[in-house]
Amino acid sequence: QVQLVESGGGLVQAGGSLRLSCAASGKIFSINSMGWYRQAPGKQRELVATITASGDTNYVDSVKGRFTISRDNAKNTVYLQMSSLKPEDTAVYYCNADLVGIGFYTYNYWGQGTQITVSS
Repeated sequence: QVQLVESGGGLVQAGGSLRLSCAASGKIFSINSMGWYRQAPGKQRELVATITASGDTNYVDSVKGRFTISRDNAKNTVYLQMSSLKPEDTAVYYCNADLVGIGFYTYNYWGQGTQITVSS
């Protein structure tokens, strides 16, 4: 009923930049928080950044000052601008949305994931 479609992943050299996008579509009445998580090989999935409907943001310490999360509420889209990328940022990045959908219930959805590889 709801899909989160991510784009913008790829291979980049250390120090470079990338921008991820995630568009939510389907039977959506409103979106509360949206966020990005990542999972590196052999590690647990971790929160990278979140943003509320009103624009309040939260970042994991390791990306503060390098990554910026933003959203376009009219397009149900969240972005992650990543700068000064490091090899340790290499991971599969997942979009997440907490939204009100069918029946006015709250649902939580995940995107399919997009690979980010930072070469040294």
